[in-house]
Amino acid sequence: MSSNLPPSSHPTRPAIAWIGLGIMGSPMSENLIKAGYDVTGFTLEQDKLDRLAAAGGRAAASIAEAVRDADVVITMVPASPQVEAISYGPDGILENARQGALLIDMSSITPQTSVDLAKAAKDKGIRVLDAPVSGGEAGAIEAVLSIMVGGEQADFDIAKPIFEALGKTIVLCGPHGSGQTVKAANQLIVAVNIQACAEAVVFLEKSGVDLAAALDVLNGGLAGSTVLTRKKDNFLKRDFKPGFRIDLHHKDMGIVTDAARNVGAALPVGAVVAQLVASLRAQGDGGLDHSALLRAVERLSGAQL
Repeated sequence: MSSNLPPSSHPTRPAIAWIGLGIMGSPMSENLIKAGYDVTGFTLEQDKLDRLAAAGGRAAASIAEAVRDADVVITMVPASPQVEAISYGPDGILENARQGALLIDMSSITPQTSVDLAKAAKDKGIRVLDAPVSGGEAGAIEAVLSIMVGGEQADFDIAKPIFEALGKTIVLCGPHGSGQTVKAANQLIVAVNIQACAEAVVFLEKSGVDLAAALDVLNGGLAGSTVLTRKKDNFLKRDFKPGFRIDLHHKDMGIVTDAARNVGAALPVGAVVAQLVASLRAQGDGGLDHSALLRAVERLSGAQL
């Protein structure tokens, strides 16, 4: 075969259907297009479909149309109810994808939802991986996401080249649901880390310290973290444009606290932070980036926001 053919013409490169083109899904699907994959997408917002088409993908009018000829179906939607809505029923993925297709759900959902989906898909001759991600909008755009995967080794091996176009750290964590369990732990660590950073920011500012200088030196030592690197400017500029919304982190903290209760793991600090996330959402900040946990600390410290 001629090496002059464009990558998308390679006969072994799977055709991809992408369902869900939000803050994460849009840049991720575009990175697959850049890597030479043929991507057909569906989402509910026309402007997102237009964006996919402008990037070189194809916009479908329905889930059924998007998945009909796909070798691999990738889903990236907000939560378990949305995964169930797009997967089941006469208009869903399982009824319309071809036998032998690989369904990769990259949403962050409950481990049990992933286990149930894998069982239902097996009855239809469809293989499944749960493959949630960490890295936020910036990680999606830069294709440096961490991808934690649950499912069979053989399916993971097939999917790995696709994952490599989306992220840098790609790990099979165990059977179906394992990716979601690791993602829940990830969200626990991130939330507690952001909360600690937010408390430090308020403490530093009230002490009259140069905040930018303080965060720079802290980030160079043991207190440094990917969270602080990614969110430092959000704290400094009070810029809470959503990379990852409080609403979604609220959902994830529900997942991890519930899953931990089911296995008998105590999360004393995580439970407190889950309540702080919930309170921020109740105060109308659910649409802001999760770095807006700073606003909750400011309110507790007497600021009128």
